[in-house]
Amino acid sequence: MFLFLYGTLLDPARLGRISGEPGLARRLRPARLDGWRRVVLRGTPYPTLLRDPASAVEGAVLRVGAAALARLSAYEGSAYRLQPVRVATARGALVARAWIASPWRADPGRPWP
Repeated sequence: MFLFLYGTLLDPARLGRISGEPGLARRLRPARLDGWRRVVLRGTPYPTLLRDPASAVEGAVLRVGAAALARLSAYEGSAYRLQPVRVATARGALVARAWIASPWRADPGRPWP
């Protein structure tokens, strides 16, 4: 499965530690998600995504196996659901999945760095 990462899991050390695969970050490839913007998840220091036709989110994609996906899903927690998204990469468009919280959990007035 391809994942689109746009927040804390872009940190190579964190990604390796959480996934249980220290070298996983070497497989990250730049990607852009058009039609969305990154904002703060209410009550947390973490990001989520909100639909916004005038915006785009820079992040990365990578392919993960079942074991890494299970560990990363546990890290993301119950606030997020994996949703299909279409991202742009240097090799063209790609369907991936991204962890996105329900819109009511997002703080639209607080962009995430």
